[in-house]
Amino acid sequence: MMSHEAFVFLSYAATAVTLIGLLVLTLADGRARKRELAELEAQGVRRRSQGSGGPRS
Repeated sequence: MMSHEAFVFLSYAATAVTLIGLLVLTLADGRARKRELAELEAQGVRRRSQGSGGPRS
């Protein structure tokens, strides 16, 4: 049978691994989105937030 200390340690370790994995995935996704934006801007596609200065509805 597992001791209480071992259970707590394994629980914290599993949580740490999960959080690190989420952090790595988030950072990788952010880099991919930045790369996609750079490619789109190189093609001449502009963001709506940059606007053309025209009237807004």
